[in-house]
Amino acid sequence: MKHLLTLASITLLLSACGSDPDPAQYGANPELPAPQRGLLPSMTIAEPAEWGDRLPTVPKGYTITAIATGLKIPRQTLVLPNGDILVAEGRGGNAPALKPKDVIAGYIKSQGTTSVESGNRLTLLRDSDGDGTYETQTVFAEQLNAPYGLALVDNNLYVANQDALVRFDYREGQTQASGPPEKITDLPSEINHHWTKALTASPDGRFLYVGIGSNSNITERGMTAEANRAMIWEIDARTGAHRPYATGLRNPTALTIHPETEQLWAVVNERDEIGPNLVPDYLTSVREGGFYGWPYAYWGQHVDERVRPQDPAKVAASIAPDYSLGSHVAALGVDFSTPAMGAEFANGAFVGEHGSWNRKEPVGYKVIFVPFSDGRPAGQPVEFVTGFLGEDGKTRGRPVGVAVDPRGALIVADDLANVVWRVVPEQE
Repeated sequence: MKHLLTLASITLLLSACGSDPDPAQYGANPELPAPQRGLLPSMTIAEPAEWGDRLPTVPKGYTITAIATGLKIPRQTLVLPNGDILVAEGRGGNAPALKPKDVIAGYIKSQGTTSVESGNRLTLLRDSDGDGTYETQTVFAEQLNAPYGLALVDNNLYVANQDALVRFDYREGQTQASGPPEKITDLPSEINHHWTKALTASPDGRFLYVGIGSNSNITERGMTAEANRAMIWEIDARTGAHRPYATGLRNPTALTIHPETEQLWAVVNERDEIGPNLVPDYLTSVREGGFYGWPYAYWGQHVDERVRPQDPAKVAASIAPDYSLGSHVAALGVDFSTPAMGAEFANGAFVGEHGSWNRKEPVGYKVIFVPFSDGRPAGQPVEFVTGFLGEDGKTRGRPVGVAVDPRGALIVADDLANVVWRVVPEQE
């Protein structure tokens, strides 16, 4: 422990120099500064604290309540047709440290996470009388392996564990799975630097899309370790056959389908260690067969000089994302809204930002709303749930998955406080 504290002290000392002021990094044309490289990147994690009698802050005309507490690392949620909510709980990953900085980074990051044991389960929440109180909180399925992504197609409940896509039989009203899951296909899990496996289904339910993150920041383990990674798989739900749907996405952490255009969208965590304002995490539509730059380039054709060997053809083919969310905000959740969420928030995407660890001034630690028009982002983001990072510099929660209940509620998983929050418009 003394050794780790010494390393952490060195890190804080090296990151004590002033960082660049934040440039304008929202939207389709973010300002990108020149890369900055040093011995160590800035590393600052907000110190955790208890909520006590505090609550997160929501816009005027909305209320927020904790509908489930005492969970075991809630990550993503799924609102079922009858209004029940499934919560995927767990923590995965087993990548060994490569360099001393990885040991330091691991220690720094651990200071901003919960000490609760990984749940490796699904929990079901039920509000039987519709009064907003979820009086039932029960284990739906357990002995899973770091479950993350969730999708329901007819009577098929799909769960993306860190090592496999599995399926449960589901009947409306169930509070517990009727049996063990059936494996649809294995997912890449060796090393598992980025372990989360995001999941959504095509509108017709024929295909499942799984986001698979890279095994490194920028190929430090070599390209062999990146086989079948940093991409979105398209999986045939019936046979388990799969193919790359889109590539060059460093860590696609959440997927969803636009309700009108039926286009696949993702939020993606970009690379680190070239400055506090590089590279922006982003929200983007995902083109079939598209290449989004990693590792050779970022935000279109901006070359990452650290990568060897270089690949000019890949750089030239790199697609610029649709919408910058800002650098290092760690977007881990996305879902499209419905008119039931109120006029101001009727058309757009909610994004859960887990919060930075690798810059001097923390960013993220909130849920934002990105307005859309004609199926595309249109305008500046609006802060929707804040207060996770307090004015005292301490964090009382870290949002992960967001899910819109079509009845008019936003469900937010908080994996630091181990709470599920529910935000609703106040009744007029």
